Amino acid sequence: MTQVSIDSLIQGAISGDYIVSFPTDTVPALAAKPDRSELIFVAKRRSQDKPLILMAASAEALWAYVQGSPVELKVWEQVAASFWPGALTLVLPASAKVPAAMNAIDPTTIGLRVPNFPLALKILEQTGPLATTSANLSGQPPLESIAQIEAQFPEALTLAPSESSTAATASSLPSTVAKWTGSEWEILRQGAVQLEC
Repeated sequence: MTQVSIDSLIQGAISGDYIVSFPTDTVPALAAKPDRSELIFVAKRRSQDKPLILMAASAEALWAYVQGSPVELKVWEQVAASFWPGALTLVLPASAKVPAAMNAIDPTTIGLRVPNFPLALKILEQTGPLATTSANLSGQPPLESIAQIEAQFPEALTLAPSESSTAATASSLPSTVAKWTGSEWEILRQGAVQLEC
């Protein structure tokens, strides 16, 4: 039984010893400290060519993980201000602060997101940025319920039902993924958010 209180889940994530799962504004997340992202790849049986996303409670918590010119940073901040928190993942040039294991095939980029979900934000405010992905075995559809997540990932800490009211609106649509090409946005996956390129 891995259902725990929100405080225990936060402490488990901070310790780096556990992967954790919590609801977001899209599909439930599997998460771990960025420097322990290999835990997620092992649990999901996920190949290293599928990068993880860095999720945080605010844009400010994420900017240290990217590098760009002052002009680029201004563009990124404007998009973040328009769509975060929300279902938009920005793929930006990674700084040296990003563990290479998060994106082994291309460690020069990192996907960033701030979810629009109060419970996820409450967790991320205390853990700091976490390496995240959808809660499912690689290649399978995202899992929707705590029971499904527990069955597939018995090693993950999940929230006890009393802690994880899903009254807030979650969408089964994934986030839109937009990659910065150096001068404009390239949509890698169209999801819940429409971004004008």
